[in-house]
Amino acid sequence: MNNRVVITGMGIYSCLGLSLEEVKESLYQGKSGIVADLERKEFGFQSCLTGMVPRPDLKDKLTRRQRISIGEETEYAYMATVEALENAKMTQEYIDANEVGMLYGNDSVSRSIIEATDIIREKKDTSLVGSGAIFKSMNSTVNMNLSTIFRLRGINIAISAACASGSHSIGLAYFLIKNGLQEAIVCGGAQEINKYAMSTFDGLGVFASDEGDPTKASKPFDAARGGLIPSGGAATLILESYESAVKRGAPIIAEVVGYGFSSNGGHISTPNVEGPSIAMQRALDDAGLPADAIDYINAHATSTPVGDANEAKAIFNVFGENMPLVSSTKSMTGHECWMAGASEIIYSTIMMQNSFVAPNINFESPDDNSAKLNLATTTVNKKIDIFLSNSFGFGGTNSALVVKKIE
Repeated sequence: MNNRVVITGMGIYSCLGLSLEEVKESLYQGKSGIVADLERKEFGFQSCLTGMVPRPDLKDKLTRRQRISIGEETEYAYMATVEALENAKMTQEYIDANEVGMLYGNDSVSRSIIEATDIIREKKDTSLVGSGAIFKSMNSTVNMNLSTIFRLRGINIAISAACASGSHSIGLAYFLIKNGLQEAIVCGGAQEINKYAMSTFDGLGVFASDEGDPTKASKPFDAARGGLIPSGGAATLILESYESAVKRGAPIIAEVVGYGFSSNGGHISTPNVEGPSIAMQRALDDAGLPADAIDYINAHATSTPVGDANEAKAIFNVFGENMPLVSSTKSMTGHECWMAGASEIIYSTIMMQNSFVAPNINFESPDDNSAKLNLATTTVNKKIDIFLSNSFGFGGTNSALVVKKIE
């Protein structure tokens, strides 16, 4: 089979805003969501910079039994999923009568594990962690909780692929729907924002340490970039077959037309050029599109010296003189880690819906590699028909998605 796969709903819980409308305004204005979290300094962090979102109050939305099983990342994912389902006009009655699946990216539950372990250490009694602790402390926590809350009966798998988790969740959902194995899938990515989740990452010494003005510290592709900034939240998309969307009268936002993937097969944390190049070319080939059909690339670029340089080389390898506009929304959000691949599809789709390219803020000077890119350093009002979004992660996992304006 070769079903068309469309996006019918999106929901976002991000440091750029807690709704699609808020995020649109932040993207257009080039507004950063980065702050200084002084608690991290007290905890021993080298850098206290982070993206930040408020913890939602779910007391009026979920029962106590449901709440005790979910941790921070699932709280964010719940909020994003409620918005996505509402925008997709996918009611609980529809879900109960049809098979809807879930593929969601998540790769850490640090807070929940540490809090439960601390109780056991102190009390010497495992029974005191409570009945919900086990369901908070597994990487599949988002899937197991939300698939239960929303009574989803289709595929139910958590995608743990480091910083490409959210992107791979969309790509795999696309493959399943394209091949007729599911009609609709809830997909996306979530990332907890707390000192426990990012302390070992900070220990690598790769976080930006210029804390004078947090909003200016994330500098993807800039020659003076000094490291990434962690962030988080959640992003949910509803993917379904075109036929399903039309049949139920759903709003059709965009069409996923290509997915490419690869593994670098090399260093566990240092990216290369070949792997990302393969993923991008494979996405274009899957979409049946030439390089010059792409209007915009949302780069993975996290603001690290080697990562940005190698991605710039890879983009130039694939696109050469057919270079579309490029920007990294991580200049505003920081690195949203496990959710980034999903949120950046939402950010880019918002741009496509509203005919603009969000800026790669804080860019002042190119290096030899970024000079070859067509970087949008200020907001560009431009019609976007097709975009490509990159996501790469530890272990050398690469994902590229191609999304098209619906026709």
